[in-house]
Formats: sequence, C-alpha cells, structure tokens
Amino acid sequence: MSAQPDHTPAAPYAPAPGAPAELLVQLRADRRAERWVPAFEREWTAALEESRRTFSLNTPYEVVHVWQARLVSAPRSTRSPLPAMTRAGFVDMAELRGRRRR
Repeated sequence: MSAQPDHTPAAPYAPAPGAPAELLVQLRADRRAERWVPAFEREWTAALEESRRTFSLNTPYEVVHVWQARLVSAPRSTRSPLPAMTRAGFVDMAELRGRRRR
C-alpha cells in the first residue's frame, strides 16, 4: 500500500466559474488578440478534453492561471524599451545617453 494519493492534488486555488469567460474578454480587448485568443481557445479546449478524460479540473485551472499571469505580466506598450539599432546592428550610444537625460 502506498502513502501517495492516487490522484493529482487540486490546484492552489480554484478560479471563479466565470474566470475563463472574463479572461477571454480581456484577451479579445488586448492588442495581441489576433494571436492570443486562438492560442487560449486551443489550450482551453485541450484542457477540457483532458479534464473529461481524467475527471480532474487541474488542467483547466492551470490554463486559466497561466493566461491570467501572461496577461498581467505582458508589456502594455507597443514601443520597445530598447534603443533603436543602427543598420550595422549596434546600439546608437548617443541616443541611449539622450534617453537617460530625459
């Protein structure tokens, strides 16, 4: 007899029942919606299939947690924080010094 449980423990917290729908609304409003919405929908569908097969909600919970974190941690700006590169592929130091003074 094993001391280990025969099932996977539950995720640290269960998202609200409407969390996937709310997350999808936020993803659709994001500037990266064109790429992120189909990716989320693919992962969500796969997680639901896994859940049906294993009778566990861990995979759908993980998908929601990962996408919530991804949405929160993604940069909001479309402008790169890095200075412009010269044609040779080097950073223009004059521009870099000018940005520091501002």
